[in-house]
Amino acid sequence: MFGLAAGVMLLGVSAVQAAELTPITGITEPFLDVTLSAPVPGIITTEFFQEGQPAKKGEVILQLDKKLEELEVARRKAILDRAKTDLDSTQVLIDTTKSVSKEELDKKRTDYNVAAAEHGIAVEQLARRQILAPFSGAICEISLHVGAACAPYQPLVRLVDTTRCYFVGHIDGKSASALRLDQPARIQIEGTPGVVTGKICYISPVVDPASGLARVKAVFENADAKIRPGLAARMSPQ
Repeated sequence: MFGLAAGVMLLGVSAVQAAELTPITGITEPFLDVTLSAPVPGIITTEFFQEGQPAKKGEVILQLDKKLEELEVARRKAILDRAKTDLDSTQVLIDTTKSVSKEELDKKRTDYNVAAAEHGIAVEQLARRQILAPFSGAICEISLHVGAACAPYQPLVRLVDTTRCYFVGHIDGKSASALRLDQPARIQIEGTPGVVTGKICYISPVVDPASGLARVKAVFENADAKIRPGLAARMSPQ
């Protein structure tokens, strides 16, 4: 009995070790991949980048018509400046001559706060006329160009960060227990000579009941941009 139990235990260990060494098939994906849009309608007036070019975080990629919004910001700024002057003058009168009531000062302060809020709204409306890069990456696709009209939240620009990439694959749910986070892995990518090294960064906590598979992700460096995400790959946990 003891010999049989030991044999079963060894068989189980061997099965786990085999699972650890069995390559997992999957695909490579960019570390970051977003589709950008504008929250307001408008006409595209300026295109600062072309497809394939790099963009740094915060740079303007596309700009919509914004003349009316600029005029509104200027108008609200003038109102804000006048409200600030009135508030300061009223404060000076109270401090020196006491010829103005506290109620009048409170009214001037309220007028100033309202003017400041309305100026802030105008500035935000102007900012929404620009499509900014939320991170440094490459312009993968521009859907509409100068002169085209866009609707709110219509996809306009696809931005990707490929300086790091993911391997995404699926493994048998039972075998997934042999993997661990930060476990080193070797990744062979289709059409690419050699292998790249990475580490497992995600193991699904659930198994798909239909397929019996668990999703697994590994991250690897791609600073030299030699690997183009989207290619099929095989990962061998180490």
